[in-house]
Amino acid sequence: MVRTGILVMSDKGARGEREDLSGKKIEEMLGSGYSVEYYEIVPDEKDIIAERLRHACDIQGLDLVLTSGGTGFSNRDVTPDATLEVIEKLTPGIPEAIRYYGLQKTPKAMLSRAVAGIRGKTLIINMPGSVKGVRESLEAILPALGHGLEILAGSAAECGQE
Repeated sequence: MVRTGILVMSDKGARGEREDLSGKKIEEMLGSGYSVEYYEIVPDEKDIIAERLRHACDIQGLDLVLTSGGTGFSNRDVTPDATLEVIEKLTPGIPEAIRYYGLQKTPKAMLSRAVAGIRGKTLIINMPGSVKGVRESLEAILPALGHGLEILAGSAAECGQE
């Protein structure tokens, strides 16, 4: 069972002015192999996002944290910046795969600033804030995600080590 956290960045959602649909879509798509043990909506504030990511990784010891929102070009889009402050290793193939998959549907996918990386034994992946963006992102990465998490946890043979 993959112990998972969902962190949604939305000023309006954090104030209770907008229902969170992207986080719910993440939870819906994960399936039975994932246990969502943390779910929070926070404002688009870099320090808050970084603190909540550290908490999910270091205190809760989650295997996976999926974020939604704050990956674009606006001044309030700071999720990738906060994530870069927190992670210890980049995993560039994940956001590359997400953007590539999205580019098959819209040229706007190239505008995502999302990143992914590892902190300790936790994988953090940024995704867009829209339900469509979340769905397409998970479609792109779910087929390989389980294997990557097994390697991170030390429970799968790495390439060339079999």
